[in-house]
Amino acid sequence: MGPNWAHLVRFISEEDGQIHLGEVDPSKYPDVGIAIFNGERVAVKLVKGSIFDGTVTDTTVHIARLLAPIGIEEVPIIRCMGLNYRDHAKEANMPIPDVPVVFIKPRTALNGPHPAKINVPKIAQDGSSDYEAELSIILSKTGRDIPESEAMEYVLGYTCSNDVSARTQQFKNSQWSFSKGLDGSCPLGPVLVSPSAIGNPHNLQIKAIHNGTVVQDSNTREMIFDIAKTIAFLSQGTTLEKGTIIMTGTGPGIGAMRNPKVVLKHGDDMRVEIEKIGTLINEVYYE
Repeated sequence: MGPNWAHLVRFISEEDGQIHLGEVDPSKYPDVGIAIFNGERVAVKLVKGSIFDGTVTDTTVHIARLLAPIGIEEVPIIRCMGLNYRDHAKEANMPIPDVPVVFIKPRTALNGPHPAKINVPKIAQDGSSDYEAELSIILSKTGRDIPESEAMEYVLGYTCSNDVSARTQQFKNSQWSFSKGLDGSCPLGPVLVSPSAIGNPHNLQIKAIHNGTVVQDSNTREMIFDIAKTIAFLSQGTTLEKGTIIMTGTGPGIGAMRNPKVVLKHGDDMRVEIEKIGTLINEVYYE
Protein backbone atom coordinates (compact mmCIF):
# COMPACT_ATOMS: atom_id res chain seq x y z
CA MET A 1 0.00 0.00 0.00
CA GLY A 2 1.39 3.40 -0.97
CA PRO A 3 1.48 6.53 1.14
CA ASN A 4 -1.50 8.86 1.35
CA TRP A 5 0.30 12.07 2.25
CA ALA A 6 0.50 15.00 -0.18
CA HIS A 7 2.84 17.50 1.56
CA LEU A 8 5.27 15.59 3.76
CA VAL A 9 7.72 17.04 6.26
CA ARG A 10 10.25 15.35 8.49
CA PHE A 11 10.90 17.12 11.76
CA ILE A 12 11.64 17.03 15.47
CA SER A 13 8.42 17.68 17.35
CA GLU A 14 7.83 20.10 20.19
CA GLU A 15 5.81 17.49 22.02
CA ASP A 16 8.34 14.68 22.50
CA GLY A 17 11.63 15.86 20.96
CA GLN A 18 11.64 12.89 18.58
CA ILE A 19 11.91 12.68 14.79
CA HIS A 20 8.56 12.25 13.04
CA LEU A 21 6.89 12.60 9.66
CA GLY A 22 3.98 14.96 9.24
CA GLU A 23 1.44 16.21 6.71
CA VAL A 24 1.35 19.98 6.16
CA ASP A 25 -1.89 21.75 5.28
CA PRO A 26 -0.90 24.01 2.34
CA SER A 27 -3.99 26.18 2.86
CA LYS A 28 -2.57 27.16 6.27
CA TYR A 29 1.14 27.02 5.42
CA PRO A 30 1.58 27.57 1.66
CA ASP A 31 5.35 27.81 2.18
CA VAL A 32 6.47 25.88 5.25
CA GLY A 33 10.08 26.93 4.70
CA ILE A 34 9.20 30.61 5.02
CA ALA A 35 6.87 29.89 7.95
CA ILE A 36 9.61 28.13 9.93
CA PHE A 37 12.15 30.83 9.06
CA ASN A 38 9.73 33.49 10.32
CA GLY A 39 9.32 31.67 13.62
CA GLU A 40 5.71 30.55 13.10
CA ARG A 41 4.46 27.64 15.18
CA VAL A 42 3.61 25.13 12.47
CA ALA A 43 1.08 22.39 13.24
CA VAL A 44 1.06 19.17 11.20
CA LYS A 45 -0.83 15.90 11.19
CA LEU A 46 1.36 13.04 12.36
CA VAL A 47 2.22 10.48 9.67
CA LYS A 48 2.68 6.88 10.79
CA GLY A 49 5.05 4.64 8.86
CA SER A 50 7.88 5.58 6.51
CA ILE A 51 7.94 8.09 3.67
CA PHE A 52 7.31 5.15 1.35
CA ASP A 53 4.12 3.87 3.01
CA GLY A 54 3.16 6.54 5.55
CA THR A 55 -0.47 7.21 6.44
CA VAL A 56 -1.80 10.50 7.78
CA THR A 57 -3.38 10.32 11.25
CA ASP A 58 -5.66 12.70 13.16
CA THR A 59 -2.97 13.50 15.73
CA THR A 60 -1.70 17.10 15.62
CA VAL A 61 1.87 17.90 16.63
CA HIS A 62 4.13 20.92 16.13
CA ILE A 63 7.49 21.40 14.42
CA ALA A 64 10.38 22.26 16.74
CA ARG A 65 13.04 21.77 14.05
CA LEU A 66 12.52 21.06 10.35
CA LEU A 67 14.71 18.34 8.80
CA ALA A 68 15.38 17.09 5.27
CA PRO A 69 12.28 15.19 4.11
CA ILE A 70 14.26 11.92 3.95
CA GLY A 71 16.83 10.65 6.44
CA ILE A 72 20.37 9.79 5.43
CA GLU A 73 19.80 6.16 6.45
CA GLU A 74 17.09 5.88 3.74
CA VAL A 75 19.20 7.39 0.93
CA PRO A 76 21.45 4.96 -0.94
CA ILE A 77 22.92 7.61 -3.27
CA ILE A 78 22.27 10.99 -4.86
CA ARG A 79 22.27 10.94 -8.68
CA CYS A 80 22.71 14.28 -10.43
CA MET A 81 22.18 15.83 -13.83
CA GLY A 82 24.58 18.41 -15.24
CA LEU A 83 23.87 20.88 -18.03
CA ASN A 84 20.21 19.82 -18.23
CA TYR A 85 18.55 23.20 -18.89
CA ARG A 86 18.54 24.70 -22.37
CA ASP A 87 18.89 28.24 -21.03
CA HIS A 88 21.84 27.20 -18.84
CA ALA A 89 23.60 25.49 -21.77
CA LYS A 90 23.17 28.71 -23.76
CA GLU A 91 24.58 30.76 -20.87
CA ALA A 92 27.61 28.45 -20.68
CA ASN A 93 28.12 28.53 -24.48
CA MET A 94 27.86 24.76 -24.47
CA PRO A 95 26.09 22.63 -27.09
CA ILE A 96 22.88 20.87 -26.10
CA PRO A 97 24.09 17.43 -24.96
CA ASP A 98 22.99 14.35 -26.91
CA VAL A 99 23.01 12.21 -23.76
CA PRO A 100 22.59 13.23 -20.12
CA VAL A 101 25.62 14.58 -18.28
CA VAL A 102 25.61 12.66 -15.01
CA PHE A 103 27.54 12.59 -11.74
CA ILE A 104 26.91 11.53 -8.16
CA LYS A 105 26.97 12.94 -4.69
CA PRO A 106 27.43 10.56 -1.76
CA ARG A 107 24.60 10.42 0.74
CA THR A 108 26.87 12.23 3.22
CA ALA A 109 26.18 15.35 1.13
CA LEU A 110 22.55 15.34 2.34
CA ASN A 111 21.61 18.46 4.29
CA GLY A 112 18.39 19.94 5.58
CA PRO A 113 16.52 23.24 5.40
CA HIS A 114 16.76 26.12 7.90
CA PRO A 115 17.96 26.02 10.63
CA ALA A 116 20.54 23.72 8.97
CA LYS A 117 23.38 25.66 7.34
CA ILE A 118 25.42 25.23 4.17
CA ASN A 119 28.77 24.34 5.71
CA VAL A 120 31.64 25.38 3.45
CA PRO A 121 34.88 23.53 4.28
CA LYS A 122 38.29 25.18 4.05
CA ILE A 123 39.02 23.69 0.62
CA ALA A 124 36.10 25.69 -0.81
CA GLN A 125 36.75 28.95 1.07
CA ASP A 126 38.65 30.32 -1.93
CA GLY A 127 35.99 32.46 -3.58
CA SER A 128 34.52 29.59 -5.58
CA SER A 129 31.67 28.27 -3.42
CA ASP A 130 28.55 28.32 -5.60
CA TYR A 131 24.84 27.49 -5.66
CA GLU A 132 22.54 25.70 -8.13
CA ALA A 133 18.75 25.75 -7.63
CA GLU A 134 17.31 22.37 -8.61
CA LEU A 135 14.13 20.33 -8.55
CA SER A 136 14.85 16.95 -6.99
CA ILE A 137 12.87 13.73 -6.92
CA ILE A 138 12.97 10.78 -4.54
CA LEU A 139 12.35 7.30 -5.91
CA SER A 140 9.48 5.31 -4.40
CA LYS A 141 10.73 1.86 -5.35
CA THR A 142 13.71 -0.01 -6.74
CA GLY A 143 14.00 -0.61 -10.47
CA ARG A 144 16.36 -1.50 -13.30
CA ASP A 145 15.98 -1.02 -17.06
CA ILE A 146 12.88 1.07 -16.41
CA PRO A 147 10.94 1.93 -19.60
CA GLU A 148 10.36 5.63 -20.14
CA SER A 149 6.62 4.89 -20.31
CA GLU A 150 6.70 3.56 -16.72
CA ALA A 151 9.32 5.86 -15.22
CA MET A 152 6.98 8.36 -13.55
CA GLU A 153 5.51 5.49 -11.49
CA TYR A 154 8.84 5.46 -9.62
CA VAL A 155 8.55 9.07 -8.39
CA LEU A 156 7.64 9.29 -4.71
CA GLY A 157 7.68 13.08 -4.58
CA TYR A 158 9.32 16.38 -5.47
CA THR A 159 11.32 18.83 -3.39
CA CYS A 160 13.73 21.77 -3.61
CA SER A 161 17.47 21.23 -3.56
CA ASN A 162 20.71 23.14 -3.91
CA ASP A 163 23.68 21.61 -5.74
CA VAL A 164 26.34 23.44 -3.73
CA SER A 165 29.57 23.34 -5.70
CA ALA A 166 33.25 24.13 -5.18
CA ARG A 167 34.10 25.53 -8.61
CA THR A 168 37.91 25.63 -8.28
CA GLN A 169 37.93 21.91 -7.58
CA GLN A 170 35.30 21.26 -10.27
CA PHE A 171 37.30 22.95 -13.02
CA LYS A 172 40.46 21.07 -12.03
CA ASN A 173 38.92 17.73 -12.86
CA SER A 174 36.61 16.21 -15.45
CA GLN A 175 34.94 14.18 -12.68
CA TRP A 176 32.63 16.35 -10.55
CA SER A 177 31.80 14.03 -7.66
CA PHE A 178 34.42 15.45 -5.28
CA SER A 179 33.76 19.14 -5.98
CA LYS A 180 30.00 18.67 -5.64
CA GLY A 181 30.00 15.92 -3.02
CA LEU A 182 31.37 17.70 0.04
CA ASP A 183 29.53 17.13 3.31
CA GLY A 184 26.27 19.08 3.44
CA SER A 185 26.43 20.07 -0.24
CA CYS A 186 22.90 18.81 -0.95
CA PRO A 187 20.41 20.83 1.09
CA LEU A 188 16.96 19.32 0.55
CA GLY A 189 13.46 20.45 1.53
CA PRO A 190 11.51 21.98 3.07
CA VAL A 191 8.69 19.60 2.05
CA LEU A 192 8.24 16.56 -0.18
CA VAL A 193 5.22 17.05 -2.45
CA SER A 194 3.41 14.10 -4.01
CA PRO A 195 3.05 13.75 -7.78
CA SER A 196 -0.73 14.20 -7.49
CA ALA A 197 -0.27 17.55 -5.73
CA ILE A 198 2.40 18.76 -8.18
CA GLY A 199 0.58 17.93 -11.39
CA ASN A 200 2.94 18.68 -14.26
CA PRO A 201 6.52 18.80 -12.89
CA HIS A 202 7.76 20.22 -16.18
CA ASN A 203 6.07 23.60 -15.76
CA LEU A 204 7.32 24.94 -12.44
CA GLN A 205 9.00 28.28 -11.80
CA ILE A 206 12.35 27.77 -10.08
CA LYS A 207 14.47 30.50 -8.52
CA ALA A 208 17.67 30.93 -6.55
CA ILE A 209 17.71 33.93 -4.22
CA HIS A 210 20.99 35.14 -2.74
CA ASN A 211 20.79 37.71 0.07
CA GLY A 212 17.37 38.79 -1.20
CA THR A 213 18.41 39.10 -4.86
CA VAL A 214 17.03 36.69 -7.46
CA VAL A 215 20.09 35.23 -9.16
CA GLN A 216 18.42 32.33 -11.01
CA ASP A 217 14.95 32.47 -12.55
CA SER A 218 13.91 29.68 -14.88
CA ASN A 219 11.23 27.05 -15.41
CA THR A 220 11.44 23.27 -15.37
CA ARG A 221 10.08 23.26 -18.94
CA GLU A 222 13.67 24.19 -19.91
CA MET A 223 14.89 20.68 -19.02
CA ILE A 224 16.64 19.00 -21.94
CA PHE A 225 16.01 15.50 -20.56
CA ASP A 226 12.72 15.34 -18.70
CA ILE A 227 12.20 13.27 -15.57
CA ALA A 228 10.95 10.13 -17.33
CA LYS A 229 13.88 10.18 -19.78
CA THR A 230 16.29 10.75 -16.89
CA ILE A 231 15.02 7.80 -14.85
CA ALA A 232 14.97 5.52 -17.90
CA PHE A 233 18.52 6.54 -18.87
CA LEU A 234 19.98 6.15 -15.38
CA SER A 235 18.38 2.74 -14.91
CA GLN A 236 19.94 1.16 -18.01
CA GLY A 237 21.88 -1.82 -16.68
CA THR A 238 21.84 -0.07 -13.29
CA THR A 239 19.70 -0.76 -10.25
CA LEU A 240 18.17 2.46 -8.95
CA GLU A 241 17.33 1.79 -5.33
CA LYS A 242 14.32 3.03 -3.43
CA GLY A 243 15.15 6.30 -1.68
CA THR A 244 17.58 7.45 -4.37
CA ILE A 245 17.55 11.22 -4.79
CA ILE A 246 17.81 12.49 -8.35
CA MET A 247 18.77 16.15 -8.83
CA THR A 248 17.47 17.25 -12.22
CA GLY A 249 19.80 20.13 -13.13
CA THR A 250 19.81 23.91 -12.89
CA GLY A 251 18.98 26.97 -14.97
CA PRO A 252 21.12 29.99 -15.85
CA GLY A 253 22.52 32.41 -13.30
CA ILE A 254 24.97 30.32 -11.29
CA GLY A 255 27.48 32.45 -9.41
CA ALA A 256 30.48 31.44 -11.52
CA MET A 257 28.74 32.64 -14.71
CA ARG A 258 27.55 35.99 -13.40
CA ASN A 259 29.34 39.29 -13.96
CA PRO A 260 30.43 40.14 -11.36
CA LYS A 261 30.64 36.64 -9.94
CA VAL A 262 28.50 35.72 -6.95
CA VAL A 263 30.19 33.66 -4.23
CA LEU A 264 28.63 32.01 -1.19
CA LYS A 265 30.17 33.82 1.76
CA HIS A 266 29.94 33.25 5.49
CA GLY A 267 26.59 34.47 6.81
CA ASP A 268 24.89 34.69 3.39
CA ASP A 269 21.20 33.87 3.04
CA MET A 270 20.71 31.34 0.22
CA ARG A 271 17.27 30.22 -0.96
CA VAL A 272 15.78 27.91 -3.58
CA GLU A 273 12.14 28.63 -4.38
CA ILE A 274 10.04 26.28 -6.52
CA GLU A 275 6.41 26.78 -7.43
CA LYS A 276 4.00 24.43 -5.59
CA ILE A 277 6.78 23.31 -3.22
CA GLY A 278 8.04 26.32 -1.29
CA THR A 279 11.38 27.75 -0.23
CA LEU A 280 14.53 25.95 0.88
CA ILE A 281 16.45 28.39 3.09
CA ASN A 282 20.01 28.02 4.37
CA GLU A 283 22.54 30.33 5.95
CA VAL A 284 26.10 29.85 4.72
CA TYR A 285 28.66 28.84 7.35
CA TYR A 286 32.42 28.78 6.77
CA GLU A 287 33.97 25.97 8.82
